[in-house]
Amino acid sequence: MTITSVLVANRGEIARRVFTTCRAEGIDTVAVFSDADANSPHVREADQAVRLPGNSSAETYLRGELVIAAAAAAGADAVHPGYGFLSENSDFAQQVQNAGLTWIGPPVKAIELMGSKVESKKMMADAGVPVLTQLDPESVTENELPVLIKASAGGGGRGMRIVRNLENLESELEAAGREALSAFGDGTVFVERYIETGRHIEVQVMADRFGTVWTVGERECSIQRRHQKVVEEAPSPLVERIDGMREKLFHAATLATEAIGYEGAGTVEFLADEKGNFFFLEMNTRLQVEHPVTECTTGLDLVALQIRVAAGERLPAEQPKTRGHSIEVRLYAEDPAQDWQPQSGAVHRFEIPGAQFEVLDKSGIRVDSGVETGSVVGTHYDPMLAKVISFAPTRDQAANLLAKALQKATVHGLKTNRDLLVNILRHPAFLAGETDTAFFDTHGLDVLARPIAHGRAQELSALAAALADAASNVDRARVNRGLPGGWRNLRSQPQRKTYNDITVEYSIGRSGLTSSVEGVELIDHTPTSVTLDDNGIRRIFEVSSYGSDVFVDSALGPVRLIKAPRFTDPTDEVAAGSLLAPMPGSVIRIAAAQGDTVTAGRPILWLEAMKMEHTVTAPADGVLTELNVTEGQQVEVGAVLAVVTEHGSGADGMTQSKGAEQS
Repeated sequence: MTITSVLVANRGEIARRVFTTCRAEGIDTVAVFSDADANSPHVREADQAVRLPGNSSAETYLRGELVIAAAAAAGADAVHPGYGFLSENSDFAQQVQNAGLTWIGPPVKAIELMGSKVESKKMMADAGVPVLTQLDPESVTENELPVLIKASAGGGGRGMRIVRNLENLESELEAAGREALSAFGDGTVFVERYIETGRHIEVQVMADRFGTVWTVGERECSIQRRHQKVVEEAPSPLVERIDGMREKLFHAATLATEAIGYEGAGTVEFLADEKGNFFFLEMNTRLQVEHPVTECTTGLDLVALQIRVAAGERLPAEQPKTRGHSIEVRLYAEDPAQDWQPQSGAVHRFEIPGAQFEVLDKSGIRVDSGVETGSVVGTHYDPMLAKVISFAPTRDQAANLLAKALQKATVHGLKTNRDLLVNILRHPAFLAGETDTAFFDTHGLDVLARPIAHGRAQELSALAAALADAASNVDRARVNRGLPGGWRNLRSQPQRKTYNDITVEYSIGRSGLTSSVEGVELIDHTPTSVTLDDNGIRRIFEVSSYGSDVFVDSALGPVRLIKAPRFTDPTDEVAAGSLLAPMPGSVIRIAAAQGDTVTAGRPILWLEAMKMEHTVTAPADGVLTELNVTEGQQVEVGAVLAVVTEHGSGADGMTQSKGAEQS
């Protein structure tokens, strides 16, 4: 069988990844896109693209009949599902085949068997694979806490909740079910024992229809937020340390693969303890987000192998050997310090030097990205900007290479988790291979999320921003354009500018720069670049401004500044106690009414954004004097959702900026 044209039933980064291999194989490509994705890079890069009317995934990418109709209209002869959306939907896989198209994925029966995490665990136990016991929610006791609620039909952290108090179990089951239904179209959830400090180890398998099964190395994905992976690597530091563990993992993964007659690329996931004991979690019957680290350590193109297996080709009898070390991080538009709040908006500039979607054969950086300069991140889909991957002979080299690449990357626009990623990669515990699922709790999210550049680095960056602004003013001036910005012929008051909580003062006279940052001499300054001598060390700062947002990039680390206005706009002030929308989203539930007496921390309402629920709580004890939204209403970031007036305060109390933090 020959595959000549592939439709990718997905979007963003994974669609671009599959297209890259198709181009290398001489295969035509077809994209599908929602209205929200009309200007996305994956649409432009495909040979053909078919619109799916609507914005949400439920209207578009989860509509299997629309995807199949698009394939027929574009003349595709095969469908690659990517990951997420319909990738593990057995009904969709069957419909693809019924339409006379080649399904680039495992047999329908295998997807069905692994589609329910509840039933799959029973099957794996029968096949001799160690599993964790499922618990009955009605009979969970205090002694069995904490427990983990999981969605039966999906992954990626959606529909997952840790429960530490029995009184919260029922409400968390309901919330997990709602989230699972929204993300996967199936609200079924189950409960199992939660291992606080486990290690998430998974084995990449590749199988053909002739009975050949490869176990192509393991990956460790233990550092997670909200049960979604943040850092992934191959090989696993834990497996490297424990004699015989790799062989046992590979044997269990092979048993699982053979038990369901699997074909194509798949991942068998396990939860392990520090002694090397492990338990089956699930089998992902698709390509994993973190597949690049396996590609880099084996030299394989897993997508190419998927296509060849789907076309009926045999795998070689001998599987490839592994080499070196690879680490992947997921760069997200989110604020880790504010409960991982997803961000949306324009990507002003996005530049990370490295190979695009390529399998690395020497030390370097690979970037798999769904966005580029000028892209807009909306609220309908996952806010991942890119996967950044390093490959090097040793783990330490791979970590250092990746941390440096991230620090030097140009990412302007949205707030991201970049600083967090760099701090993880440079943390002594990470470098020692101590990477269990409690990493953030153990080492403190507040510490790990701190900016790379702080203290004097921020002061120097703020000074550079002020000097670049002065140079920009000179460029726009109609008179005296030959004078430096901030020039004073006679001694006068210095210029003063405030960014974030940093106020810098400076003046430029006959003797050069005088500033509130001591030990600094000005070498040169333009509207976009400032060179300073910092106590004998020459430093170059690249400055980019977008309205009041200023991004300063230097060897000290990236700094994002917000230029304070000279005068406060009264419309930017709201009443004290106002609950502001932390992100654009939809109000899915309201738990209080106007006039209710509430206590600090009580949930007032829930927002859904990017398929995750976010709770908005009362900031203090008081009365809910305003409730400005209804269930189902769409809101923009910064919208006043409600107002809680503290006891003893009038409704016309103090005001706060619209940028104030909310729960």
